[in-house]
Amino acid sequence: MPATAHRPREEVPLREPGPAAAAADLVDQELLDWCRRLPKIELHLHLEGAIPLDALWELVRKYGEDAGLGGPAGLAERFRYRDFAHFIDVWVWKNRFLREYDDFTLVAEAVARDLAAQRIRYVEAFFSPGDFAGHGLAVQPLAAAIRAGLDRVADVEVALVADLIRDTGPEVAATTLEAVAEARELGVVGVGLGGSEQSFPPEPFATVYERARALELRTTVHAGEAAGPASIWGALEALRPERIGHGTRAVEDPALVGHLAAVRLPVEACPLSNVATGVVGSLDEHPIRRLRDAGVLVTVNTDDPKMFGNSLAGELALLQARLGFSADEVRGLLLDAVTASWLPEPRKRQLAGAFRRHPAWAAGPSVSSAGRRGRRG
Repeated sequence: MPATAHRPREEVPLREPGPAAAAADLVDQELLDWCRRLPKIELHLHLEGAIPLDALWELVRKYGEDAGLGGPAGLAERFRYRDFAHFIDVWVWKNRFLREYDDFTLVAEAVARDLAAQRIRYVEAFFSPGDFAGHGLAVQPLAAAIRAGLDRVADVEVALVADLIRDTGPEVAATTLEAVAEARELGVVGVGLGGSEQSFPPEPFATVYERARALELRTTVHAGEAAGPASIWGALEALRPERIGHGTRAVEDPALVGHLAAVRLPVEACPLSNVATGVVGSLDEHPIRRLRDAGVLVTVNTDDPKMFGNSLAGELALLQARLGFSADEVRGLLLDAVTASWLPEPRKRQLAGAFRRHPAWAAGPSVSSAGRRGRRG
């Protein structure tokens, strides 16, 4: 899900219970525990959608708008949505509490501590500077504030990816890009294009992406989430990205699936996000199994986890419990994410080796958990 407050979409009711409840109900605890112990990597995470509730609560209190919420549990209740329009309303409401650079340092540290506690070792995380320009926050000091918070946590490495936000148009995106290029020393490694995919096609951003490549920034683009295969084809042909975010609806075009597999273009899949926003009707309908079986290089990600109540361990456990993924396939998904990352090749080899040497890697889930894999409700 692109992290922007500018995303009009078709109103789609969000399913109850949410992803976290589904994980608790449908996954054997020993299987979930194994996924929690595994070292992990994530390539599609929006910083603003990953703020732990206690950190967000601190900001709510700072700005004196805590009346009626009672505490972090009250925030959790706010993150229940009647429909997609309600989700957008809550997103806008949440962003009201990110007003100063210090706020981003606070939440970045909290996000990093949460990631480290989940044994997520490396992350490429989106941040959306355009969403906060209205608060007078400029790109470079915003990135510096985020980096200051991330650097307080040693157990996870987080690279930053600036979302250029398609809703604001290519001219604003081009201006943002130039500012982003000045923040590379702060660990900004690439750019993405989120926003209202169905209303803002990728083609007008071709020169922006050409410029990003000239600046030696890596590139990804959200496509195939709110729009169909034509949006993915348009992104591939006009923007030439190195990865596709979501890519869920690629399965509607077998030729597109074949192309993605042939060129090994990584797809940043976000299964439970797609369930929560109605892109797919249920996890059982999600195409990640079909994409991987067709040879597409797929990674697994959480998108906006604190707004959907999901976790990377829960995603991996549900793939085994609901879609028949084996423990070896889960290991393969994690190693494929290392391959798809924008780390230098020596660092990729180092990270993959550390994963393989981790005690949980070889241990696998218990026999009883593995035996129940692939059940259906």
